[in-house]
Amino acid sequence: MRAACRSAGLEDGSAELIRFGENALFRLASAPVVVRVARGEEWLPKARIEVAVSRWLAGEGFPGARILDDLEQPCVVDGHPVTFWHLIREGDRKATYGELGGILRDLHSMTLPAGVEFPSFDPFGKQELRIGRAPIPEDDRAFLRKRWAELRDQFEELSFETPKGPVHGDAHVQNLMVDDRGQVILIDFEAFCFDHPEWDLMVTATEHHSLRWQTDEQYADFVRAYGRDLYDWPGYDTLRRLQEFGMTTWLMQNVREDERTAAEYRRRISAVRNDDAPRDWRPW
Repeated sequence: MRAACRSAGLEDGSAELIRFGENALFRLASAPVVVRVARGEEWLPKARIEVAVSRWLAGEGFPGARILDDLEQPCVVDGHPVTFWHLIREGDRKATYGELGGILRDLHSMTLPAGVEFPSFDPFGKQELRIGRAPIPEDDRAFLRKRWAELRDQFEELSFETPKGPVHGDAHVQNLMVDDRGQVILIDFEAFCFDHPEWDLMVTATEHHSLRWQTDEQYADFVRAYGRDLYDWPGYDTLRRLQEFGMTTWLMQNVREDERTAAEYRRRISAVRNDDAPRDWRPW
């Protein structure tokens, strides 16, 4: 982060780490800027997609996170792709599930202009890297590789009836922010793609129907705003398994951070091993 800031002419003193997940996010004290550092050079294509999506949405006037336009991005420092974003000054409330349904409805209705292309959704793209590198027991690693192969076979059998369009790829309510003017803003574009809208709907559907992370009223607001409940689709169960698998492999990268993270990983891997077990997972 410090080396990237120096190359960009930004002061990095007193920068604050605000999140460490798939990326490390730092808020600068010297300017309203967030620095996003990816885990390794394998994430460079994703960083390029983030930059392209931000610029496209800005051109369309869509409420999305904005990249700093006066820098060449992404840059790569010691094998880590780094991007620079305008800080979103948060207001006094969080986004609602109804707002998530509405912003996804608007996103899915957009048309890509000529010359703008994004990849298809790939639920397996980062899984091999995660499974190979995560500090987990070898028995878990062997199980995850076996389940990964099973899920790929189920994925091949999916049949979609919807047309393809812009898809966020990680469309949970935490990827919405409400700024200090009350505007709802979509963030985190690394999984953005051109594919079927079901890939976005599976996130909230799984969180509700499997994990019970929303009340019935919250989920009803989401369905009402978007206009569809994915639970009624025959392919829902396959997408639910894919979503739970991804949520588990994402978390397991950080099991050495603290016992709380390690305990949540154990809770999730235990449930993934037993498809009929209750999902008493904690939001992360």
